[in-house]
Amino acid sequence: MPALETGVLPLIATAVLAYLLGSVPFGMVMARVFGLGDLRAIGSGNIGATNVLRTGNKLAAFLTLLCDAAKGGVAVLIARAALGTDAAQVAALCAFLGHLYPVWLGFRGGKGVATFLGVQLALDWRIGLACCGTWLAVAVLTRYSSLSALVAAGTSTLWALLLGRPDVSLLALLLTALVFVRHRDNIGRLTRGEESRIGGGKS
Repeated sequence: MPALETGVLPLIATAVLAYLLGSVPFGMVMARVFGLGDLRAIGSGNIGATNVLRTGNKLAAFLTLLCDAAKGGVAVLIARAALGTDAAQVAALCAFLGHLYPVWLGFRGGKGVATFLGVQLALDWRIGLACCGTWLAVAVLTRYSSLSALVAAGTSTLWALLLGRPDVSLLALLLTALVFVRHRDNIGRLTRGEESRIGGGKS
């Protein structure tokens, strides 16, 4: 973690605002804009881009992916510009928590992959690109979206250390733990050989 140089009240304000931004359910928004129905009653019931794609609307899925990543990245960039690196890390964590546990949806949110990548890109574009590349490589090799997310998150701390950013390694570890928690059902299906591949069913 970086040295805490920002006052307590600004950090609390950063945490609240980042959480509220992160909790905007763009998957639900896109489903409504494109007339796709209640996303929570489709496929896996998840509010992320993967489930939006199951509706067959690729544009809606792409926009969901973009917006879910952007809300995390924007929270980090604004916090860093306004207050500093310590606030940026607080914003990253809270925006991520907002996506996972949005107040607007009874704290039942998405699995956080796009938002995770968005905050990593904003914290350090090199780490973000490394995580994106890891996701893509695993996805191409295995066609498991969930496994790709788990490996990308699981290697983020290693990428942070290798790229000379030990100050973000603890945050990367915490975000990774949250990704694994949100993917616990997927992990169970992967271990049983029941997980659907990209282009298949639930994920």
